Amino acid sequence: MILIDTNVILDILDRDPAWCDWSTDQVRKLSILDDLGINSIIYAEISPRFSSAAALDRQLEDLRLTLFDIPRHAAFLAGKAHFVYRRQGGTRVNVLSDFFIGAHAAIMECPILTRDVRSYATYFPTVRLICP
Repeated sequence: MILIDTNVILDILDRDPAWCDWSTDQVRKLSILDDLGINSIIYAEISPRFSSAAALDRQLEDLRLTLFDIPRHAAFLAGKAHFVYRRQGGTRVNVLSDFFIGAHAAIMECPILTRDVRSYATYFPTVRLICP
């Protein structure tokens, strides 16, 4: 399994002029090698772009992305990593989602396709990142 980060999916959905080609190419190439997926955090982050869950589910099917559950151990690890982040002076309020995604990948021992390298590399150094 390879987790596809929110920013990569949004590149494709929004046809981002700077990143759509790279993200689309990566998803195509990686889909040949492994199952691609997202978790409920990523699902929630992309949901505002859709009028219904059914419409989002159809898009995920078109992209051949599977929705994977976040294991309990990953939720625990996410909370611990977020605690360290806040204790070190981290102030971003929307960063908790990155910790859930990073912890999910760490527990499942799977890579993340992302353009957001810093937080994953810092708090989840064992996770392989597929990035530009």
